[in-house]
Parts: sequence; structure tokens; C-alpha cells
Amino acid sequence: MQIKKNSVVTMDYHLRDDENTIIDSSGDSGPFPYLHGAGGVIPGLESAMEGKKVGDKIKVRIPPEEGYGERDESLLQSVPRENFQGIDDISVGMQFQTPMEDGSQQVVTVMTIDDKQVTVDGNHPLAGVPLNFEVTVVDIRDATDEELEHGHVHGPGGHEH
Repeated sequence: MQIKKNSVVTMDYHLRDDENTIIDSSGDSGPFPYLHGAGGVIPGLESAMEGKKVGDKIKVRIPPEEGYGERDESLLQSVPRENFQGIDDISVGMQFQTPMEDGSQQVVTVMTIDDKQVTVDGNHPLAGVPLNFEVTVVDIRDATDEELEHGHVHGPGGHEH
């Protein structure tokens, strides 16, 4: 069976940056399942996985525009320290969800702190970073009707909503 739209693909992977530092790996949590064609993985990786079979090993370098996008400096902003009332131990690297005008939530990361201002970054932490994947295809199966309806994998290793 080959990977195609609506396949449930299970993969082992290692993700490194250009300095060969491991950013993420399936080693700790076990093989990662996703629904192919549903946006569960970044576009560049999904394209590279298309047509692969169980046992295939691929190495692919994905540029930022096919990953988490380029950095958008307009997503850096300073907000008054008092906006973080009730959080006494705010520190660089902390992440918060903030409401957007359209009602969605955006994750921001604290970049700098002083007595009056906190600078937060709304970019994904991997925005602007080329991604180097090493992937082994562990399993491929057809998605169930329920998985297709919900747009994600169910069962062991899947994400229930």
C-alpha cells in the first residue's frame, strides 16, 4: 500500500535544524500517526511522504515556506507588564494563549521582560527554520469513516477530540 490522501500513516522520525541539533523525535513517545491530506503535518513533509510504502526511509530538507513559514517581525510586540496580573514568576520562554480578533487563540512566547514591558513573539518557534527530517514509514492503512469525518487519527497514538 502506498501513502495517499486519506491514508493513516504511522512514522518514526527525527527532526533536526541545520546545525544537526535534534528539535523533535518520535523516540520518546513512540511512532507518530497522522491522517495524510488533512494538514496534520507540515506541507513539505506531507509532499515528501506521498507515494511512500511501509519500510521506506526518507531524508528531506524542508524550507521554511513549506514548514512553519517565514518569521513575521510584526508578530513581535511589547505589552504592559500589568497585562500579566496574577503571574508573579513570568520568565523568558514561557508561552501563553492570547485571543485574536477573529476569536481564535494564538500562542505567544515571552522574549524579554523588564519592570514595565513584556515582549512577546507570536511566530511559531520554528518559523524561519529549515527542517531536516529523517522518517521511516512504520504503517499505512485506510482511514475509517469517523477519522475522515473528524479529520484526525483515532485509537492508540491518535488524538481524540
